[in-house]
This record gives sequence, C-alpha cells and structure tokens, in this order.
Amino acid sequence: MNITRRNKLIAGVDEAGRGSVIGPLVVAGIGVKESKLPLIRGLKLRDSKTLSRTSRHQLFSKIVGVADYICVCVLSTNEIDESVRLKGLNKLEAEAMAAVISDIQPDNVYVDCCDVKPLRYTSLLETYITSSRVYKLYSFHHADALNAVVSAASIVAKVIRDSEIYEIRKTHSNIGSGYPSDRLTINFIRDWVLRFGEAPNFVRKSWRPVKLILKESTRISQDQLDQFCT
Repeated sequence: MNITRRNKLIAGVDEAGRGSVIGPLVVAGIGVKESKLPLIRGLKLRDSKTLSRTSRHQLFSKIVGVADYICVCVLSTNEIDESVRLKGLNKLEAEAMAAVISDIQPDNVYVDCCDVKPLRYTSLLETYITSSRVYKLYSFHHADALNAVVSAASIVAKVIRDSEIYEIRKTHSNIGSGYPSDRLTINFIRDWVLRFGEAPNFVRKSWRPVKLILKESTRISQDQLDQFCT
C-alpha cells in the first residue's frame, strides 16, 4: 500500500520510573498522523520530569485528544527483578518498547535511548519488533526533550506511573519519592525489612540499595541469634 506523506504515522516512545526503587516501570508510545504534528508541537510539550504534576495531567488530557494511538506497557517489580538478574534492564525495556512499537505500527518512530550507545540500542530494538510495516527507527539521547511526540509519550508514561505510585501511597504514605537517593524512601524500606524480614512486593529487590538492606538485615538477625545462644 502506498502511503502519502500526509498520512504517515509518526510515533514517539519513552519510559517513566526506570531509576526508581519502588513501583513499576512504565513504557508508553504515542502514534500521531503526520498531518497532526503541528497540533502536538503546538502543545509546547517538554520532558515530563521538568513539569509539575498538575501540568502533566493537564497536558495528558490534551495529548489524548490529539493522538491517534496510545499504547502503554506496565512492567511490574517482579518482571524488573527477574530481568535484571537474567539479562539486564536495557533488554527488558527494549522488549517493552518493541511491543509498543509493534502495536502502533508506525511509519517513523522516535525513541528516547536508555543505552549509552544509541546505535546498539537501535539494533536491540529491531531484534524484538514484530511489525512488518515499513518505517524508520530513530533512537537518541534526550529525545523526550527534543522531539514533541516523544515528549508526549514521556508525559503519558509519567502520568500512568504516578497513578500506580498513588495506589501504593494510599496504604503507605511514607514511601517518599520512591528513588534510592531519597532518604525517606530508603528508611521506609529498611524499617519494613527489619520488621518483616523481607522487602515489600512493590519494591525492586534487585536494586543495590535494597540488596544491601536485605544483607544487613540478615547479619543483624544472625547477631541477635548469636546473642540468644550465648
């Protein structure tokens, strides 16, 4: 089928929550007909990390109103932990992004690259994409700030992840930001492990800070047992 320039489908793909120790990793893809690109650019989108929660939600509604396709893949903490142990996070993210791209079936797709080597990540993505539709794949750093469609995907991914974290906060209000640089988050995990002997199911156990906390807990428990036995 011949596709005119006007009807080409342009996609952007990005993730949210990659560096977090709490909650899922969310990958989102946005598909927009080329004729609608001025509408997306007119929203003056930016990388979701630079926007307030209120701004993200306002823009999310506008993006939904313009986009022709939206596809989201939510990766659980268990999936993340298993992948990190077996093959690494980049491969898991590539698989999720490839699934999103294959579902949207764009002509051209722009991806925010998580690998230090964009060409390597492009090759990895291509091995997982199942769509037979002809398209061009562009993977580069800071795409969420440089490409409006990727910015849209970044915002969608972040809003979906925010909703996942909100559900956790309904029960656990003291989890902090969820990132390992946050002392409140680390203290929450440490207190939980000391109390229950394991990390909660919404925490990524393959992350180094959590592994250290679990190891520390085991040592403390053994020290307590040694004191009891003497």
